[in-house]
Amino acid sequence: MLSCLPACAGSPLFVPIGDVAIERKQQRINEQIRITPIRVISEEGEQLGIIPTEEAMDRARNVGLDLVEVAPTEKPPVCRIMDYGKFKYQQKKRQHKSHAHHSKNKEIRLRPKIGEADFMTKVNRAKKFLGQKDKVIFSVIFRGRENAHVDEGFKLIEKLTAELEPVSKLEQRPAMHGRRIVAIFAPK
Repeated sequence: MLSCLPACAGSPLFVPIGDVAIERKQQRINEQIRITPIRVISEEGEQLGIIPTEEAMDRARNVGLDLVEVAPTEKPPVCRIMDYGKFKYQQKKRQHKSHAHHSKNKEIRLRPKIGEADFMTKVNRAKKFLGQKDKVIFSVIFRGRENAHVDEGFKLIEKLTAELEPVSKLEQRPAMHGRRIVAIFAPK
């Protein structure tokens, strides 16, 4: 048997009744819990046993807390007496804390005849990227007659390594790749 549930105005969504369990994003609390009896855990964490839902609601109200369904698929469902707002806050905080930073590669391009002020600007930008836990790829690009003075590019990378030594480690040693010298720095 098929049932027509409106997903949005104009387009029906067909869901077989009894075959599909609708996924919920949050737990049922207080009056949303309709199943009786339920297994109840008190606010201290001790089991109160299997009791009717109304009695569990009365206990939760007397303490000034909520009755929260924590294991809806169990037989009977497990509910806990707790402060639901505090629980959601801690859950959100824990989820936000576990969010990891994914390292990105940032590229900074240099020329062998770069001025001192421009060089320091590039170094400061690299320090900012390294402070954000990103890797920095330095490329010294040679054009035309500059290809005859590749040693100037290697000297520039050595100077760069000395400037960035307190905040980074050299992950890939400087090497020629066509018309450029490439070196990769990773945060310490």
